[in-house]
Amino acid sequence: MRDAEAAPAAEVRGRTRRSGSPAWRLVALLLVTLVSIGIFALRTEVERWANFGYLGIFLASVLANGTVLLPAPGVALVAAMGGVLNPLLVSLAAGLGASIGELVGYMAGFGGQLVVERIAIYDHLLQWMRRYGSLTIFLLAAVPNPFFDLAGMAAGSLRVPVQRFFLWCLLGKIVKMLAFA
Repeated sequence: MRDAEAAPAAEVRGRTRRSGSPAWRLVALLLVTLVSIGIFALRTEVERWANFGYLGIFLASVLANGTVLLPAPGVALVAAMGGVLNPLLVSLAAGLGASIGELVGYMAGFGGQLVVERIAIYDHLLQWMRRYGSLTIFLLAAVPNPFFDLAGMAAGSLRVPVQRFFLWCLLGKIVKMLAFA
């Protein structure tokens, strides 16, 4: 088996462009863009959802993690609610919501990574995803970092099974949210 690190960047990019028809890629990219803009516009409403307890935390986490490359609050709410509610249940609700939200980034990669394929870290994430797969997803989900959207896109473009992506993302997000709660 060929070493993924030895593959030139152009070849790495070439292997990730095999998603469906151009129309499907355009629809997926449009959907991801609309979801991200909508969630970004609602970011100030997220704090109000804390009044709904665990359900509010879950919904706020879906929205906070459903944006692609746009910031939305989420972890601060988890930290605040962890001091009021059961931290373990807060982390489970937030982790599940965050994992569902991260499927937007996965869809962006599945539909085609038109914007991010020129970002250098994306090539590294593709290589890590090929080499370490689930471990890459888990670690990047468990540690606060700005690159998880790109990791989700890499997983989607490499056709990592969505169930596997979701499971390792969920486990990592629960670990991260528990640390904050």
